[in-house]
Amino acid sequence: MAGVLWLGSQPAKKGITMAKEETRSDRPTNLAGSEFFNTLQEMRRDWMARATAEIELSLKFSKKLTAADSVPDAVAAYQEWLKEEMGARAEDARLLMSNGQKFTDATSRFLSSGWTNVGMTT
Repeated sequence: MAGVLWLGSQPAKKGITMAKEETRSDRPTNLAGSEFFNTLQEMRRDWMARATAEIELSLKFSKKLTAADSVPDAVAAYQEWLKEEMGARAEDARLLMSNGQKFTDATSRFLSSGWTNVGMTT
């Protein structure tokens, strides 16, 4: 496949190097900006923890269902899973509301810190 070109691709020209990706921090240095990004990081961590918990719950359910020897065992496994799943959905709703409020607060502080006036001329 060495000589195959894919749709939209062009062969590399000798002597031309690809531009390196610029490495710079786009994060603002002001307090409101760093607070905004810290809030986003915290929200990301919260949701990754919830996703991990969801995977663990699903694996636990599949193991119990696989180990069930009878219909009543399977129904009991399902009932336990459903109880835990409903609790997880309630936790997700609480987390969504909490993170939504944090995001709104951080965004309003970030935007009110003068960030919106940067680069604007009148």
